[in-house]
Amino acid sequence: MSQTTIRIDPHVHSDASYDGHDPVELLLEQAAEIGLDGVVITDHDVIHESVRAAELAPEYGLLGIPGVEVSTAVGHLLAIGVREMPPRRAPLDATVEWVRDHGGLAVVPHPFQRSRHGVPRRHLADCDAIEVFNSWLFTGFRNRRARRFAAEHDYPALAASDAHSVPHVGRAYTELVMPDADRSALDGEAVLDAVRSGATRMRGRRQPIPASARHYAVGSMRKSGYYAKLGALKGHAAAKTGVVQGARLLSDISSR
Repeated sequence: MSQTTIRIDPHVHSDASYDGHDPVELLLEQAAEIGLDGVVITDHDVIHESVRAAELAPEYGLLGIPGVEVSTAVGHLLAIGVREMPPRRAPLDATVEWVRDHGGLAVVPHPFQRSRHGVPRRHLADCDAIEVFNSWLFTGFRNRRARRFAAEHDYPALAASDAHSVPHVGRAYTELVMPDADRSALDGEAVLDAVRSGATRMRGRRQPIPASARHYAVGSMRKSGYYAKLGALKGHAAAKTGVVQGARLLSDISSR
């Protein structure tokens, strides 16, 4: 039986997050460059850039899936596949229900990590999946604890980079194994269904130092080029505005 494997990084932050650094265009370009099939932009408590990224994704050959990392009353929750902002600071179970009602997937990221607003074990009663490998905790015991919890309670397990800048995209990601699937016909809903079914494989490891250095260098150059281009465009716009304003001033003077 044939099968299709999709590689998704389901937890990435853009510069719309208070602690993010790069625009969605660069994040999408990096994801395509390193061979991912999609990333989910999950900014903190804002969703506008994620929706925009999902709309832009096909231009980069990627699946477009919007999402957000919403603050609940007891910790953070990834709402994947929704296009509206869930209620903030609401009880966890109510937020999970809201996400499901809006066709999304409720995923608990970096659980048990209180320094990062992870949901404590005593509050973790119901969700659709658990992030059990977060790339910022390669040697952290809480990754292992999350994996055990997901296995004990039969939750689908996800791996994610939790990237806050371009070079970290895809440092960890989730593989979805989809039997008898036509890759060209896949969409975000098919990805969510694959996660719900538990057809996930975690991928993440420390990269060799030379490979990490290359990825960082490429990401840094891409970022520098983007902002240089943006600066030039802004400079051109400012110069054009100056010319228009100067012409208006001369016209005012000559009319007196």
